[in-house]
Amino acid sequence: MTATATHPTACLALADGTLFYGTGFGATGRTTAELCFNTAMTGYQEIMTDPSYAGQIVTFTFPHIGNTGVNPEDDETADPVAAGMVVKWMPTQSSNWRAAQELGDWLASRGRIAIGGVDTRRLTRAIRQLGAPHVALEHNPEGRFDIEALVAAARAFEGLEGKDLAKDVTCAQSYRWDEMRWAWPEGYTRQTNPRHKVVAVDYGAKRNILRCLASAGCDVTVLPATASYDDVMAHKPDGVFLSNGPGDPAATGSYAVPMIRALLDKTDLPIFGICLGHQMLGLALGARTAKMNHGHHGANHPVKDHDTGKVEITSMNHGFAVDSQSLPDGVLETHVSLFDGSNCGLRVQDRPVFSVQHHPEASPGPQDSFYLFERFAASMQARA
Repeated sequence: MTATATHPTACLALADGTLFYGTGFGATGRTTAELCFNTAMTGYQEIMTDPSYAGQIVTFTFPHIGNTGVNPEDDETADPVAAGMVVKWMPTQSSNWRAAQELGDWLASRGRIAIGGVDTRRLTRAIRQLGAPHVALEHNPEGRFDIEALVAAARAFEGLEGKDLAKDVTCAQSYRWDEMRWAWPEGYTRQTNPRHKVVAVDYGAKRNILRCLASAGCDVTVLPATASYDDVMAHKPDGVFLSNGPGDPAATGSYAVPMIRALLDKTDLPIFGICLGHQMLGLALGARTAKMNHGHHGANHPVKDHDTGKVEITSMNHGFAVDSQSLPDGVLETHVSLFDGSNCGLRVQDRPVFSVQHHPEASPGPQDSFYLFERFAASMQARA
């Protein structure tokens, strides 16, 4: 637990010169990033360790952040990837039977800066109205800040457009995955009887996505983001999964799209994509992607499935989107956001190739979208 300071020990500077003072916790120092907001009421540890947040500082709109502590089981990757966090109330002492460490201590040990005591409602309104700003966040226990330098650092941040960040968060080499979803009372168990061999291309994959694939009966081999068509086919997969990830899809697409196009042109393999994987598939099929004003980040996003007419409550984390108006003939829009009408899913007509923008593994519904993993497994079974 971090005590509230008598004077500001952290400062968040926006590129337009707007300043937010508060109490720092976690690591000390300075970081620059794009600022977004997340409306989820739970899952702050999963959010901070989601590779899709590379290059971003997360403003949490829900005030009770840190009250369940952190534990090794909830990490989506080995260390936090988000550059920092902004919260309204300072974290209190954790109260949860699974807690192994306090949030502030965890952030400090992993070099991530946080600021508390901020008017997050005002900050969120600014992000919605002006778009995701470039910011600099500094934590100085002595409370001394060079404001001119801090604002200059925010203005110098290059932003996420044109940035390929998947290479920064992907795995260094291939590996096998067999851990399944957490279930009471066993916790995480292993897949011992897989039915489908899947290659998962890692653009920044969350562990729980891989667990969902294993739980759906998949023997998963994870390959780096730069994997070629030959690399993928060397494993003789029954299907290919395209993972979530950060950055500008057009930049990552420079090497990812040719591989996916080769899969589409040379095979009839089932392909399933999530988040950046959805955008990669869209680009490979001939669609365009575009930067959003402030993106979608939260665990309460309603998405309509055009095929069934059902509305799913989903988890979202993306600042770019597929332009539905650019989808070519034979590629159908399957899901749409009920917040703003943006594209949230597609499929290729008469082929087992589909993807979604939202995160079906995150279970906010709680399991509204898990059928997508079962659909992927069924498409591989039908091909067997």
